[in-house]
Amino acid sequence: MRVMVLVKATKDSEAGLMPSTELLEAMGKYNEELVKAGILLAGEGLKPSSQGKRVAFDGPSRTVVDGPFAETRELVAGFWLWEVKDMAEAVEWVRRCPNPMPGPSEIEIRPVVEAADFGEALTPELAAREDQLREQLSGR
Repeated sequence: MRVMVLVKATKDSEAGLMPSTELLEAMGKYNEELVKAGILLAGEGLKPSSQGKRVAFDGPSRTVVDGPFAETRELVAGFWLWEVKDMAEAVEWVRRCPNPMPGPSEIEIRPVVEAADFGEALTPELAAREDQLREQLSGR
């Protein structure tokens, strides 16, 4: 199963505070372990929401909202995409993670929706189109 592992933002990450050399070293070693275990598919840190935008949808209307965004605890400061056997394995890997922030922090684990989750709504034609797109992406 694939999971998105979300590093939640803090006041420090939203202020643009960069990690220390020690934290970068610890996270580098952790990422190496994830790669060696065949779990890591992707992962990146994100800049503060002050540098981001949101697009709000309401029918045909689109409204662009500039950051920063309120409710720091609801924001994401970084992510990993992992391939694990189950949620228990994902939790065990997160427990081994260095604290990603200088102070208290939180990591959220969310299963990725797979094609089978769409049921009959995903027609064979739509599934073939999705497969084609994934093949194109893997050829980059």
